Amino acid sequence: MAVTYTNAVKIARMAAVVTQAGTTAVLEIGTSAMGTVLATITLGNPIAGAATGAGVLTLSGFPRSDTSADATGTAAAARIRTATGGTDIITGLTVGLSGSDVNLDSLSITAGQTVTINSSVFTHAA
Repeated sequence: MAVTYTNAVKIARMAAVVTQAGTTAVLEIGTSAMGTVLATITLGNPIAGAATGAGVLTLSGFPRSDTSADATGTAAAARIRTATGGTDIITGLTVGLSGSDVNLDSLSITAGQTVTINSSVFTHAA
């Protein structure tokens, strides 16, 4: 049987994400399984608005950019980490041009280029 969370629990867990991110979280864009970090974008403070009743969390302050990508590759994954200490907060985020957890302007990234995140919205598991 699959685990199902009530909406109140989903909202509380998403609020915990915002709390754990603190005032200086970053969103890292990487290749498959985060094998190579391609870009690092500092998130706003707060990182998001309140989670909706269905456990949907929309990050705020987009579009947001990294003006100098760290490496060359194809964006395929993302994670949110604390800026200090690099502790993972959320991993396994999907990356795409639309309809993904993190939506970029391009999936093909070259070291030194500007990488722009157009939006980031993710939904708590059922």
